[in-house]
This record gives sequence, C-alpha cells and structure tokens, in this order.
Amino acid sequence: MPDLQLPAPAKLNLLLRILGKRADGYHELQTVFQLLDFGDSLTFTLRRDDTISVSCPGLDIPAESNLIYRAAMLLKRTAPTTATGAHIALEKVLPMGGGIGGGSSDAATTLLGLNALWQCGLDVDQLAELGRQLGADIPVFVRGHSAWAEGVGERLTPVFIEKAWYVVLIPACHISTAELFSHSGLTRDSAAITLAALRDRQLNRHWLNEQASNDFQPLVEDLYPEVRKARQWLSQFGEAHLTGTGACVFAAFDSEVQAREILAKRPSGTDGFVASGVNESPTHRQLAKFAASV
Repeated sequence: MPDLQLPAPAKLNLLLRILGKRADGYHELQTVFQLLDFGDSLTFTLRRDDTISVSCPGLDIPAESNLIYRAAMLLKRTAPTTATGAHIALEKVLPMGGGIGGGSSDAATTLLGLNALWQCGLDVDQLAELGRQLGADIPVFVRGHSAWAEGVGERLTPVFIEKAWYVVLIPACHISTAELFSHSGLTRDSAAITLAALRDRQLNRHWLNEQASNDFQPLVEDLYPEVRKARQWLSQFGEAHLTGTGACVFAAFDSEVQAREILAKRPSGTDGFVASGVNESPTHRQLAKFAASV
C-alpha cells in the first residue's frame, strides 16, 4: 500500500452563539462552520510492526495529549485489522489555540486516512462518532462539509456558503477553550436562530453579516488585548470577528487579490494567512483520488 498524504483543513466559525449551560456541564450552542482550503498536512505510512508513531518537527506533545495519536489508537481498538501499525508525519502550519480547528482537523484526517489505509471499512457516521468521543469539533471535519451546527457542535446540517476569500490574523497568544467555557464573564443566554432561516441551506454573505457574532469575543478581548488590537486593525477593511474559542480573527473579501493586499499591510509581528472558503473538504477530495488509485 503506498503512502497516503492528506490535508487537514482549517475552519472558521462565521457565527457562534451560546444558548445556555446544560445539566451535564456542556454548553448548548449554534454555529456555522466554514471549511477553508488551507491547513496542516499528514502523511500516513504503514509499519510492519504493531506500533503507532507520530512525528512533527518542532512540536513535542506527549502521546496521551496528542489528538493524532489518540485518534489512531481509538480507531485501532474499534476496528482492528491485520495492518495495525502506522507512522504519521505531521506538517504543522495551523496555530494551537487559534480557534481554527488545527488539532481537531488533524484528528479527523487521522481517522479518515487510517480507515482508508488499514481498509477498516467504517462509514462516515461511525468515524464521526469516534471523533465526537475525542472532541466536539472533530465530526464536522470527518463529515467534510461546511455546516450549521447545534447541540455542543455535534448536530450538523450541511450548508452551502457563498464563496469568499478570508484574511485570518494570528495574534501571538494561546487561548484555553476550557478556561473560556468556565469563565464567569461568558454570556450564555443568546437567542437561538430558527432552522426555518436555513431551510434552503444556502448562506449568502448578506445573511451571514446580519447574524455574525461570537459570544466569546468580548471575553477574549478583555483577557487578551492583542486579540482586540488585531480585530480592530482588520476592521478598517471589513467586518472582522473572532473565530471559535481561540485567538484568530478574520474578515471576508470578494477576491484573493484584495485579501492578499490587505494581509500584506498587517502590523509588524502579526502572523496571518489568506484562504478561500470551501463547502467540500479537500481531505475528502484527496481520499477519493487515493481510493481510485489503489
């Protein structure tokens, strides 16, 4: 079996509302996941032994905390096969704690890639359920489509989002999701958006601009002034918002040229990237090519 190289795309939360806290301690939310054509890359190589190994230059994470390793081991326990060893090489470009899904996307790509390489035969529903056990954002990457999400983020409705180019700025700070969800300053009573507003599953920029908000934004900007500074700078050029529960901020533009011109002007010391929004994950497109070649 040849090596398998797959992307692990980033995501943006184009809106994020916290509706309340549940009896089990989790939060009820509504969000729109926009997948991007930019992200990490993973290469999977079969091993002759029974070992799972992960490498990533410059990134030292203990196995018990490494979502890639945990995803591989969970799949191995769930769907044992004769080929149960693999080496996974990660090329990391997405920041940790950025709110753009880097770790979750890496875990999802691991489930998808090893399911194909080991010929486990699990379907997307089974893989998404495995992903849910590891993190609430993983199923959207497993299913591979931009989506409207409810519950804790696991109830997904595929949507088609109008094409846009995004400037994403990466402030130099790492934000803990657990810290934000437990913080007393978090607003937890946003009004729900009804599904009737999404009945055609087509989300245009006008609707998204009307609904755009992130309930974590005021809290994050109070705790991390560098996030507020980045968002205010980007707001000179378009509506800018926080994504997810991380540090990254973004704004949408009509063309790649416009987006790259704005990124080039960013303040010194601020990292960032330009990406196109996509409705179908590039991971799934690459998997289809791999399946056709073996």
